[in-house]
Amino acid sequence: MNTRVLTGIAAMLLMVGVGLHPAWADEGHGHRMGYGHGHGEQVMSGHSGAGHYLRHLLNHRQAIGLTEEQVTKLNTLSLDLDRTRIKTEAEIQVAERELAALVQDEKTDLSAVEAKVKQSEALEVGLRLAAIKAKRDAVALLTPEQREQEKVEHDRMMHQHREGGKS
Repeated sequence: MNTRVLTGIAAMLLMVGVGLHPAWADEGHGHRMGYGHGHGEQVMSGHSGAGHYLRHLLNHRQAIGLTEEQVTKLNTLSLDLDRTRIKTEAEIQVAERELAALVQDEKTDLSAVEAKVKQSEALEVGLRLAAIKAKRDAVALLTPEQREQEKVEHDRMMHQHREGGKS
């Protein structure tokens, strides 16, 4: 009976984890509570906005006044973050499938299940930290004037978004 209860709990946790992890990893689309794209949060928001922020800078390079050197560095940061995200998401999917197999096997020791859960979570942490670093590196490339201009562009876009794309 205890094995069935533990298996049921582990399966439920797995389903919740698998359902939530794409929102954490899909930086442009998933938003967790407390995370966003406000000015004060741009550096602190984690990977939910790192890729979006990099694309925003590149898409508004002229309005922000980016130099060719800055554009090159931002493109490199963006590509590196994409590589890390794609590889890590694949590793997480494999770990989650391995976890599901462990949970299905009633003979599997709970310590093996715990180790696999911790492996998956460590990959999530690594992905979040990589995104935070990429965003901080991007902000560090900007001059104070460019940071201010980026905020102006961001506010303009948010206003247009709230107005339904008009303006």
